[in-house]
Amino acid sequence: MQYPALHLSISIDAAPSDVAAFTGNPANLPQWAAGLSAGIRQEAGKWITDSPIGVVEVRFTGSVELGILDHDVTLPDGTTVQNPLRVLANGTGSEVVFTLYRLPDTSDADYEQDAAMIRDDLVRLKALLEAA
Repeated sequence: MQYPALHLSISIDAAPSDVAAFTGNPANLPQWAAGLSAGIRQEAGKWITDSPIGVVEVRFTGSVELGILDHDVTLPDGTTVQNPLRVLANGTGSEVVFTLYRLPDTSDADYEQDAAMIRDDLVRLKALLEAA
């Protein structure tokens, strides 16, 4: 089964290696990913965060050095959601692309709310990295 997908992106005036290093560090999630993380800690070698939907585990699964910031989020009910996130070279800067899959039983309102939170997170990420 394939899921409908929405690609959300933002251009950032910073080198891809810098964007990937910052964005792919789980400790930095609370600074930019409010839709996912209000605080993060390591427990038994796992990154645990307090999200708007409860306590979740976040695990980066890609090669951060190559700009592959795919990450799995394990929800409070044990469901794991895969989140593709890439940092691409865009001229002298970067393009950050998040793919939001529409999972079964997701309402239009919930899907749009997820997309809006991700857009806000990307804007926050851009502001942080361009201010550095």
